[in-house]
Amino acid sequence: MSFADLAARIRPLPPSCGPVRMVAVDGPGGSGKTTFAGRLSRALGRAQVVHSDDFPVPWDEEPGAWFARVESQVLAPLRRGEPGRFQRYDWPENNYAEWIDVPPAPVLILEGVSTARPGCPAAFRVWVETPRDRRLARGLERDGAGYAPQWHAWMAEEDHWFAGNPTRERSDLLVNGDPAAAHDPETEFVTL
Repeated sequence: MSFADLAARIRPLPPSCGPVRMVAVDGPGGSGKTTFAGRLSRALGRAQVVHSDDFPVPWDEEPGAWFARVESQVLAPLRRGEPGRFQRYDWPENNYAEWIDVPPAPVLILEGVSTARPGCPAAFRVWVETPRDRRLARGLERDGAGYAPQWHAWMAEEDHWFAGNPTRERSDLLVNGDPAAAHDPETEFVTL
């Protein structure tokens, strides 16, 4: 399926968060959510992407802990038709960085573990899935081999989270985050 076709499917959906059509891109860590969201953003004319990684969640907390800040700082204002605003967390610096404005736009992509949870005002939900060993390899490549214990603990927390929050089953689209099928990854994706 092409990103252009998916964008054409999303644009006419009714708004789900004030005037905004929210697209939730969910799945476990390292599955390819960020890459997928970026490519979908381009197909939607550079729709803004809000990443769960922009919100601090200690390794030892459950994957959904970040959502309260998104709810109060981004979603609640958008529901009122007002701009949202949050301060991005800089993980390498271990500190807050710049403020990010989130205007009420036709489409907003919310990307990260647990975004398609019940209560998220998503007009469309995407689940991105990749085999566990590949996800771990991606995470360690990004964060460094020294984070292996944290990644193993985080993946166990994700398993627990998704067992109680079966967002995969409620998704509108299931995407293969590590496909073997031939395709142009910049313009196409492979479904499950």
